[in-house]
Amino acid sequence: MHEANPKPGLANKLGARFTEHVAVSHADSPLPNPTFVGIPLRREIATLDRLAMGDKARSYFGLLPDLPTLLIFGGSQGARSLNQAAVAAAPYFRQAGIQVLHIVGPKNTEEPEQVSGGPQYVTIPYCDRMDLAYAAADMAMCRAGAMTCAELAAVALPAVYVPLPIGNGEQRLNAEPIVAAGGGMLVDNAELSPDWIAHNLLPVLADPARVANMSEAAGRMGRRDADVALAQMVYDVVRAAGAQR
Repeated sequence: MHEANPKPGLANKLGARFTEHVAVSHADSPLPNPTFVGIPLRREIATLDRLAMGDKARSYFGLLPDLPTLLIFGGSQGARSLNQAAVAAAPYFRQAGIQVLHIVGPKNTEEPEQVSGGPQYVTIPYCDRMDLAYAAADMAMCRAGAMTCAELAAVALPAVYVPLPIGNGEQRLNAEPIVAAGGGMLVDNAELSPDWIAHNLLPVLADPARVANMSEAAGRMGRRDADVALAQMVYDVVRAAGAQR
């Protein structure tokens, strides 16, 4: 069995009682007999060279090659609070020389007023090339689902994590180890605002050395080979069972 979250769900709490083969994505998981493997990722993410693909990725989205770039997304359906805060902060981004790639979601209509010249603010309803979106960005602002945190850490992309304010708090728990290691920032959904972005996020994006340090810290928390590690666990279990028979 595999548990993707730091706080196990009921099914895996029960399942862990019946096996010694427990794969986890957080080293301090409370499940018995845990083996840390991380979260299996798509190969285009696990093998992404973000820096080498940067210019191609920015061109793909119509972005300039030489400006600090923020990627904003909230899952496949978007995130209303992120969208509203980011769009309202568009003048701050332009003044700071920051360009934005914003995946707003297919049912959302938020879009800033377009201004000719200066940094771009590109909005798209959906993105099926998240590898290129990650490669185009210097930093992200997003929710903190288990897969999101795993992918961003694997590709060494620092982020402002805005945990979903419902559920049992697992999104905050997903992001906290990365933030504690220096690979990101954490802000409550209720506190996210244009002013917060202007006073907390923009100074970071304006400091390339700080962004680079955060990228290195995020990368140290990532694991790109979880798919191989988990598959190896499965093979080992099968071989052991065959040997016993």
